[in-house]
Amino acid sequence: MSAAPAAAARAAIDPAAALRAAGLLAGLVVLWQLARLAQVDPSALLDDGNLATMGTFLAQFFPPALDAPFLRLVAVATLETLAMATAGVALAMLIAVPAGMALSETLSVSRLGPGPGRRRAAAGRSLLRAVVLALRGVPEIVWALLFVRALGLGPGAGILALALTYGGMLAKVYAEILDSSDPRPARALLLSGGSRAGALVFGLLPSVARELASYTVYRWECGVRASVVMGFVGAGGLGQLMDQAMRMLNGGEVSTILAVFLLLVLLADAISALLRRLLAGGTDASGPLCLRCLALPLAATAAAVASIAWLDTGMAALWSAESLASMRDYLSRFLQPALGAAYLSAIAQAALETLAISLVGTLLAAALGALLAAARLSGGHLGPLWRWGIGGVLNLLRSVPELVWAALMVLAVGLGPFAGVLALALHTGGVLGRLFAESVENAPTAARDALRLCGASRPFAFLYGTLPALSAQLLAYLLYRWEMNIRMATVLGFVGAGGLGQMLYFELSLLREPQASTVIFAMLLLALAVDRIGARLRRLNMPHLA
Repeated sequence: MSAAPAAAARAAIDPAAALRAAGLLAGLVVLWQLARLAQVDPSALLDDGNLATMGTFLAQFFPPALDAPFLRLVAVATLETLAMATAGVALAMLIAVPAGMALSETLSVSRLGPGPGRRRAAAGRSLLRAVVLALRGVPEIVWALLFVRALGLGPGAGILALALTYGGMLAKVYAEILDSSDPRPARALLLSGGSRAGALVFGLLPSVARELASYTVYRWECGVRASVVMGFVGAGGLGQLMDQAMRMLNGGEVSTILAVFLLLVLLADAISALLRRLLAGGTDASGPLCLRCLALPLAATAAAVASIAWLDTGMAALWSAESLASMRDYLSRFLQPALGAAYLSAIAQAALETLAISLVGTLLAAALGALLAAARLSGGHLGPLWRWGIGGVLNLLRSVPELVWAALMVLAVGLGPFAGVLALALHTGGVLGRLFAESVENAPTAARDALRLCGASRPFAFLYGTLPALSAQLLAYLLYRWEMNIRMATVLGFVGAGGLGQMLYFELSLLREPQASTVIFAMLLLALAVDRIGARLRRLNMPHLA
């Protein structure tokens, strides 16, 4: 067959083949430029000096500190961290559940057809989306700094910081999970005059309950890890203990604390598995499943009340005249950003570096996560030892906070953005590997089983029977992690991993609030840009929202 007929045949099979190829080529060119901006240099991992430095540091991790006084400190800090994360995430759910329902376009009555309230509803969603973006776009450490000024040192500042930041995060993901499900049952209920709450409970929850529960428990796990960052500003918990150990270069204490973090991740896994089993039985929304779905926020609220009662949070002092005056003064300095041309130019360069760090790190994490998820899902055929080993790798990667990975990668490749890329790739690879695997495990099996019965191979059945139904959910996770990684890049800069984070750490260290507010505003603009890009990509992948 000549070249022309062959090209015509390919075009007949896939009319968009040329456009896809051009898009892939353009994407590779952009990725290459971003990798250069992020100073990606794999050879640095094999440098003799870096290998020696890394080996010396890791050797200090053994033996771990196991003396009784230190273990008592770790036990108290662990309980404080668990209570702080539980209270913070539960309060975040009180923000996220109504906000997620309001943001969900599947539950939007105004999208059912033209009407006088359509524009007003769209404007309201846009405003709420901006508020949610502002909440999650400001790193926990900045919220913690504000509340430490008002409440003093202790877990109260950490709880409020988690509640605000994670309220924005959960609201966004809840809305995306609802919108990625089959909208027909909920739309039928809305068209018949049902309420949005009824459409949620009876039309959507039966199909997405396990995903919502799994992600909520994952966010609680992230709240535990977030204490590492907030501990650097005195918000209590294991993070404050980790900060002290790292400042004293006590590798034995650091390794003990990291082991505790791994145990907490295993605990979160066990809770997540228990919730999925509780939500797996039956699909009748009018029966026990519905009650189990509604029990989750009620149990979280009870846990929040118990945790706040146990902790000496000092949150009652938040409303005192002294605290309000302190926050007002602190905010007034933040609301006077530095806008000099030279400073804005430096911020633009750092913003591009942050974008490169986050995007390259996220893409590497997606590749690593897909490989680990495939390895975990194949564990049933390769034996329990293989599955256990892959699960251990996933737990290790995501249990070590990004900040700790960044500190290790700075030793491995030196100061600069490449250390941030590797830190994000390792931690996010563990996160995405777990989320990808759980999405496949929770997916409907009818199409896959039908293909297998027709003689299709396992890869073919997955590609054509499972993946199409999961593509929207997997894309939502990937895009959300990209936005998360832009925020995390600000934290990684605290240990020399470049980007806007390094600038923010420098300005906060010098108490230059106007300059710090300009950096934070640049972070919010980046988060907004990624949010818009993600929304456009999700609409392309979910035609019912177009």
